Amino acid sequence: MTTKLPPITPGDILLEEFIKPFGISQNQLAEDIHVPITQINAIVNGQKTITTDTALRLARYFGTTPQFWLNLQQHYELELAEATLADQILKTIKPLASIAANDHEA
Repeated sequence: MTTKLPPITPGDILLEEFIKPFGISQNQLAEDIHVPITQINAIVNGQKTITTDTALRLARYFGTTPQFWLNLQQHYELELAEATLADQILKTIKPLASIAANDHEA
């Protein structure tokens, strides 16, 4: 039996791929990008999302793009939604093509 791992949060990426490798603290990052430390801490702990404002700040600071950060957030949210809603959606929503095909057969 395989166990599906929980999705990786954007905060996990921020911490493991940026904060730790660059040797900066969450406090230093918060100061440098002019946001409250509580905001960075909440992102790292998966309690807060990366907003467009934060994406712009992180992109400027780390030399990435805002889209990189927003894509991480969107991918994470989609994984969560698929895990909780996919079965229900598959059972309750029919693709338009199958509806149209049934209409033509009638």
